[in-house]
Amino acid sequence: MASPPRTDDQIINGEVSGHSRPREWIRLNVGGTHFLTTRTTLCRDPSSFLCRLVQEDPELHTDKDETGAYLIDRDPTYFGPVLNYLRHGKLVMNKDLAEEGILEEAEFYNITELIRLVKERISQRDNRPPKAGKKHMYRVLQCHENEVAQLVSTMSDGWKFEQLINIGSQYSYGSEDHTEFLCVVSREYSSSGSHQCTNDRSDHIDIHNSKDCRKLNFMYNLSGSP
Repeated sequence: MASPPRTDDQIINGEVSGHSRPREWIRLNVGGTHFLTTRTTLCRDPSSFLCRLVQEDPELHTDKDETGAYLIDRDPTYFGPVLNYLRHGKLVMNKDLAEEGILEEAEFYNITELIRLVKERISQRDNRPPKAGKKHMYRVLQCHENEVAQLVSTMSDGWKFEQLINIGSQYSYGSEDHTEFLCVVSREYSSSGSHQCTNDRSDHIDIHNSKDCRKLNFMYNLSGSP
């Protein structure tokens, strides 16, 4: 006579053909979130809290929920990377998780090698050189109205047109009157790689009043702070 099919609970609890064996599949209820894993995984570090838990260490007093899952009052978000480390021996974490949070859980569960890995990751992060900041160089060019179109159309090397300001002054140039404009242009550059501002303060101003170069140069960082 064929035996009835086994239920999931019988498989998880190790009940086969009326006999019981130490169950391999383990349920955990961490902060209200259920995890299903194996005894082998949880005992990767024999001295850890999780291994002692599934070995029914008499010094550990823990309850189970209505499904038989071990109740652990910890953050389930940070438990995921801990459990995955026990599964494959690698520290894998989402970008929105802090290493300090995983370290706190690793220390709670007393997983020695994971503690070492997280501390090493934190040390590498803290000693990493900062990324080069971006700055903008702005130039204000004073030009005649008949020079504006040519100026804008011939900009190169990353220069961009920002604003045109009519300064309202008129003067005679030959037989015609011309209006003067201030044309604001900008270019972005890396503060670490630019030799143009090595010795310049961010609020430094250079004024060129020569006939051939009527421009005002100044630089400020991306946030615009002095």
